[in-house]
Amino acid sequence: MRKRFPRLLRWVAVGAVLGVAALVIPDSAVKSTEIELVKVQRADGVDLTPEVVWILAVGSDARPGEDMTRTRGDALQLVGMNTRTGAATAIGIPRDSWVPIPGYGSSRVNAALAYGGPQLLGRTVGDLVGIQPDYVFVTRFPYFEDMVNEIGGITVHNPRPFYDENLNRKGFKSGQVHLNGYGAMAFSRIRKSLPGGDFDRSANQQRVLRGIQARVRARAAVPGFIERGVLSVMAHMHTDLSPAELFRLAQATAHVVPSKITSCVVQGSIGNVGGASVVLPYVDQARRYGNEARQDATIERC
Repeated sequence: MRKRFPRLLRWVAVGAVLGVAALVIPDSAVKSTEIELVKVQRADGVDLTPEVVWILAVGSDARPGEDMTRTRGDALQLVGMNTRTGAATAIGIPRDSWVPIPGYGSSRVNAALAYGGPQLLGRTVGDLVGIQPDYVFVTRFPYFEDMVNEIGGITVHNPRPFYDENLNRKGFKSGQVHLNGYGAMAFSRIRKSLPGGDFDRSANQQRVLRGIQARVRARAAVPGFIERGVLSVMAHMHTDLSPAELFRLAQATAHVVPSKITSCVVQGSIGNVGGASVVLPYVDQARRYGNEARQDATIERC
């Protein structure tokens, strides 16, 4: 009981921060909106008591001045977290995957964000995998860099060396690599120099997510770390979630156990539609991942 008490106090503090922030942050209109966190609207609603919570994490390709929720998504990861066991899984969706978009025919999956915002993108990815996300989280890459710098950078395991003429000429060595904010962004976005192209990029995005989660978990016990993070995020976030829902998501994230994280990327063949190169995803594989992970946020094999 003594070991659990400090953690209980920490979450009481986070809850208090969320409650206060919900009152004071709307007045901070001078802050730019760098994060959008929305609850997915669907007929059966969102169950606030499931063991597994699903969030579609999206890196928006928005340029300065553009609405990040109405541009094409550059990074797409469907993340499930088991609130009971601490398990988590990420299902990567290559951005050029050619899929049906409700109401718009077929197009690249990331176009759904431009056509109908986070709600439509969530539904489109949900139709592919067979799991409708509970929430969609969208952020701009510049703020993503700031968040990584805020936590002191991250460490990832890089299976192969690679570089990019525009984003990182020096490149990334193989093995354990420490990344600052810009490095994490570049690591997540480089595609052309990777042998697997979009598939390898999606896997690198998952490595970055693992690095972020591990860093947050490692520093969670530092006094004020979680509370400052909550305030920083809320100061730049637009959301329709209540403080109670935000608190629950914060708990789910902090309780993820690194050794219980699994991740897979939906593979596919390279096709040509209207003269443009696209990924024709293996729908059966995407559905298998969804079926395996739906109940416990675990995928046994990719």
